[in-house]
Amino acid sequence: MDAVVTSGDLAAGSGKERTSSGLLWLFSATLFLSALLLFSVQPMFAKLVLPKLGGSPSVWAVSMCFFQVVLLGGYCYAHAVNRYVSGRHAPMLHVGLLSLAALTLPIGLVAGWSEPPAGDAYLWLIGALALGVGLPFFAVSANAPLLQAWFARTGHPHANDPYFLYGASNLGSLIALLGYPFLLEPAAGLVTQGRVWAAGFVALALAIAVCGAVMVSRQNAASQEAPSAAPAHGVSAKPTTAQRLSWIGLAAVPSGLLVAFSSYVTTDIASAPFLWVIPLAIFLLTFILVFKETPLIRHDWLLAVQPVLVAVVLFGLSEPGDKGWMLAAVAGTAAFFVTTMVAHRELFERRPAAEHLTEFYLLMSLGGALGGMFAALLAPKLFNVIWEFPLLLLLGMACRPGVFTAKLDRPDWLRLAALVGVGLVVIAGLGVTLSQGTIMTAKLPRTLLVMLLGLASVLAMRMPVQQFAYAILMGAAIYCLPSAMNRGDAERSFFGVHRVAQSLDRQMQVLWHGTTIHGAQRLVDAQGKAVAEPLPATYYYPEGPMARGVDVARAAVGKANGGLSVGIVGLGAGSMACYSRDNETWRYFEIDPVVVKIASDPSRFTFLSRCQGKGKIVVGDARLTLVKEPTAGFDYLIVDAFSSDSVPVHLMTVEALQLYLEKLSPNGILALHVSNRHLDLVDVLGAAVARLPGVKAVLTEDRVRSLTFDKAGSRVVFLTRSDASMAEIEKLPYAREMPAPTLAAWTDDYSDVLGAIFKQYRAEAAAKK
Repeated sequence: MDAVVTSGDLAAGSGKERTSSGLLWLFSATLFLSALLLFSVQPMFAKLVLPKLGGSPSVWAVSMCFFQVVLLGGYCYAHAVNRYVSGRHAPMLHVGLLSLAALTLPIGLVAGWSEPPAGDAYLWLIGALALGVGLPFFAVSANAPLLQAWFARTGHPHANDPYFLYGASNLGSLIALLGYPFLLEPAAGLVTQGRVWAAGFVALALAIAVCGAVMVSRQNAASQEAPSAAPAHGVSAKPTTAQRLSWIGLAAVPSGLLVAFSSYVTTDIASAPFLWVIPLAIFLLTFILVFKETPLIRHDWLLAVQPVLVAVVLFGLSEPGDKGWMLAAVAGTAAFFVTTMVAHRELFERRPAAEHLTEFYLLMSLGGALGGMFAALLAPKLFNVIWEFPLLLLLGMACRPGVFTAKLDRPDWLRLAALVGVGLVVIAGLGVTLSQGTIMTAKLPRTLLVMLLGLASVLAMRMPVQQFAYAILMGAAIYCLPSAMNRGDAERSFFGVHRVAQSLDRQMQVLWHGTTIHGAQRLVDAQGKAVAEPLPATYYYPEGPMARGVDVARAAVGKANGGLSVGIVGLGAGSMACYSRDNETWRYFEIDPVVVKIASDPSRFTFLSRCQGKGKIVVGDARLTLVKEPTAGFDYLIVDAFSSDSVPVHLMTVEALQLYLEKLSPNGILALHVSNRHLDLVDVLGAAVARLPGVKAVLTEDRVRSLTFDKAGSRVVFLTRSDASMAEIEKLPYAREMPAPTLAAWTDDYSDVLGAIFKQYRAEAAAKK
């Protein structure tokens, strides 16, 4: 007899579907909001603390490391709550924690927090982060695993495999990261951002309370224990030690690579949220793409292109100059994406049953924290350049399936041993040949070696363990043979990598910061004779605006016969010291002790040792150290902190300019060196000057071209309140009127780096037409 389906049965079924759909939307929306807040606070607070630390790229690296460690703490808390607190009491406990964290809002630097120490500021920054945002971030960080565990107790049809909710969480994270530089940062200052975040935090606490109430109301005696049925992906319900270690390793490599790649890119452009969030957004996007049964990009495609991308990045890292950096940055972005996709897909394939969900996320977070700590805290102490970037790319090859589990037969082992042996012999042979000087340039053997090893890894080596072995050989080639990574004498600090190296013709000694020159000194002349007296080069050559500005200042303040008081923000190689006179007072303000060490070492540069006179060096951030200088104490003040492409934004704000002008004598002159390849700082500066009544500005553009480091073109903006001084400045041959600004002025509360980048790009595109 056929069953009779009544309208009541249909209504009940429809009601269950609506309830299940509403439940799914509730938890998804709450996870989305939680992730939105979690990842918007990271660039917000890092930007808040940047001015205290000279705009260093390490601020973001250490901040990411801190957030990863706090995230680990949040996941530990979630795991403990899920295991030891009953489902009835867990929501009350968590809402209580959120209420306590709300008392610390809005986020910000703690009033009276001490001035950062000179040199390494790692511990100072960690303390500022902990006191300023630690508790709210900890409370929000626990939501992802905790809400997924609560969802698993609701009896929803998908409760046995709630990992798909991780996609909603990471979608919120991705929107937060992309929305911050493109929408929130250009539209609102930090104070407003903090208020908006606090309002969102309150809304999140209410949504979590609702989720907890729904979970408690739906669970019954049978569902108070987490579901024991394993999802249909073949993973044992009880993880083994090997599986747990694989979760940690597969999370550690992409997390460390995220920090290392971000450091590599931001060192040569700008320490700003716009550039920080792009790698982090890519990182989160990979979770959305692969944390599902059917990934949106085929895994075998990723495995095929990964070795090729790694080889291209290594080649780019080996090449000196802008072209090598650009190749490594572009290919590195793709390699970072593919490597992270490979590792995160392996994580998804090895996920456990839902009852072990919080442990899985806990160990993932542990791996992420370990990878972040290695790249942000340990690597700068171990390596004098950013070796962690290629190293973690190579370790990413070990994340491929089958690297440690594939069974090799005897022919496979023999083939692997033979090819590895050949690779080692080639590396050793080229190393000996180059050391004997029989090959004039390292470019040809380095290029051939990388291409051959890359080709071998893609074509000859089909098994993952063989490809991993050849990736290590490629890295060894870059490390052992002459390349841009090991060229010259490099030292690393909290503020970046500084390298002292000779030019290719060995006639000049050059100081590099990333790919930017901070000074050069000629060692021998064209005839090969040693140069006796140091002569400033690059931007600081005698006819350039940086040098001629000193004479302009002497004439403007009436101290042509001596007595000039000069302040210089940014020491570099100490080139400007050679324009000082014995009866003048010169003071240098330098944030990085390593730069002071390099400039003061006569075996590297002799500008300070031969020309310094009465010069004094003050170590610390210029915004903090200049405050202590007497009002109207300088006749000529130079801010030379922008020639590096990593721009300290806080030195270009309206408040910064007001500070500089307060330190000038009545006829004093302020000079800002704003040469930059990626940002239109002239427009930014023009907008700031427009907000300073009585201040006059002139732009000088020296477009000299030279095939050597003896001369370099530059852009310098001179500011003064004195008509007489302005008349002297306008006598410079390359002086012209400041263009009308089109961008908004930067302040300590607001800056738009993205707008300055777009303006520079449009200007360069127009110049090429």
